[in-house]
Amino acid sequence: MKKLILVTLLIILIPFIIVSLFIRTDEIKFHYMTNEVVRVKDEKSNQITEVPFEEYIKGVLAGEMPASFELEALKAQAVASRSYVMVKMEQNQNNDYDVVNTVSNQVYLTDDELKEKWQDDYTSKINKIKTAVLETKGEYLSYNNEVVEALFFSTSTGKTENSEEVFSAKVPYLRSVSSTWDEASPVFEDTATFNLQDFYTKLGLTYNETLTTEVTETTSTGRVKKIKINGSEFNGRDVATKLSLRSNYFNIVQNGETVTITTKGFGHGVGMSQYGALGMAKEGYTYDKILKHYYQGTEIKKI
Repeated sequence: MKKLILVTLLIILIPFIIVSLFIRTDEIKFHYMTNEVVRVKDEKSNQITEVPFEEYIKGVLAGEMPASFELEALKAQAVASRSYVMVKMEQNQNNDYDVVNTVSNQVYLTDDELKEKWQDDYTSKINKIKTAVLETKGEYLSYNNEVVEALFFSTSTGKTENSEEVFSAKVPYLRSVSSTWDEASPVFEDTATFNLQDFYTKLGLTYNETLTTEVTETTSTGRVKKIKINGSEFNGRDVATKLSLRSNYFNIVQNGETVTITTKGFGHGVGMSQYGALGMAKEGYTYDKILKHYYQGTEIKKI
């Protein structure tokens, strides 16, 4: 009788033990060892919240990169985001806040926002995000013993951009590199269509039946730096912003009262391509190799 009871208990307990050991159904908890906080300003409410440093990285990682991405890509993003905010904290130490919670700096989502966004998938997704943060805890990028301003964006045109061709400063670790993995991105190419009057209105131009365009300057990878539209000169990034295009790698074609614009890539193109990082991770590259590819000459250090 005792043997029968013992066998019955084993039959019940063994599956429970296996599930407990190999399937994580509870949420991973962070244990803080520091009082370091990031002062985050909500751009909608203007409220400033002090968020524990690694908790902030968790919220940024969840806001900036899909949880479905490969773990090594998520880890690369965590290190890049940690480096980025460290620079901002240094720059803004005498100001009221370090960063805002939008694309103006890095998108930061609170736990409540993530629970609403992910619903029933919250625990599995937040655990993956937290794993990426914990496995890179305190790691940041350094160049010549200084923290790197690790810019990043969604999808390249097949190559990233030299910093000075998009922004003003030439940064030694933000060099143009090949990123052919991006061709698999769902936003690698896009088409936007406008009514001719709408097109002119958005650019602040007077209506004209005939649309003429002349690209007068491009970056080394083909992005539009300067363009003349009906004789008026525009900065390529300004055109992309005014027309809500995904990038300033574009081509404009008129067909009667319709204007069709095809674009390639998504974002400014400087630093790490997120879909490039995903492609590298799928090919077996580890996060450190991904980071060293997109941020030339850098090394990973730990706080």
